[in-house]
Amino acid sequence: MTVELRLDEVSFRYGRKPDTLHALRLQQGAGILGLLGPNGAGKSTLMRLLATLSAPSRGRITWNGGDIARDPNALRRELGYLPQEFGVYPALSAREFLAYLAAVKGLDRRRGDERIEACLAAVGLAHAADRRLGDFSGGMRQRVGIAQALLNEPRLLIVDEPTVGLDPEERLRFRQILTDLAADRLVILSTHIVSDVDSSADRIAVMRSGRLLAHVTPGELIARAVGQVWRCTIGDSELPALRERHPVSHVERADGGLRVHVIARAAPQPAAEAIAPALEDAYLACLHLADAA
Repeated sequence: MTVELRLDEVSFRYGRKPDTLHALRLQQGAGILGLLGPNGAGKSTLMRLLATLSAPSRGRITWNGGDIARDPNALRRELGYLPQEFGVYPALSAREFLAYLAAVKGLDRRRGDERIEACLAAVGLAHAADRRLGDFSGGMRQRVGIAQALLNEPRLLIVDEPTVGLDPEERLRFRQILTDLAADRLVILSTHIVSDVDSSADRIAVMRSGRLLAHVTPGELIARAVGQVWRCTIGDSELPALRERHPVSHVERADGGLRVHVIARAAPQPAAEAIAPALEDAYLACLHLADAA
């Protein structure tokens, strides 16, 4: 089945305040879209628009050709959403909590029971289905969040900053779950942590101050940063001044000083050497050196 999300000149503002989002244009099919940007970039506002919790002030969002502002229920039937703040009832077990949400979503008892077991298995929690949620780790609760988002077999799955506060092992497990889910649906992963999308995203959208700076593959984003990433070795006392002049993407101690990666259009100092960018470097180059699309 076709999966297509389109944003046509989408802007949004709260009341009489200035625009929070500015004329966003984007077309995306099945796979994982990594939505990157610093805090305040407008990512969560965009997620709320896509989840039909708000409507654009201007422009149009379509899902498989249908305007989601005019007919939000058409998308809601195919939508799974894990917001940044996801609460649970700690006294309930995972199975009980999902049964409650299945009823809220309108699934009948038989279908709900089937989907609960399938979703618990998909996120690796079948063994813990009858444990109290209050005893779950943060990562396990996030997996419950994904399970509830999958109950209605969505073709659009939106997850907003899902790995904040998780340890590295749980973050890796979470990214693998999303990768497994993306074969026949669109997964939008909103984050400011580049490693969350480094090995999983098919395309990356970079936002800054409510504007879309790029919507490209990871490889294309890296290619744009060639010649803009420099490595040099400096003394500890030089780092604050360097950071005032340029974005610094990496710092490690080496040779009695600090080896740093610097984002700049030209060599930040005579001894600096150009290096091949990693995705983190390319993201910072896009944020600080690229003009808005």
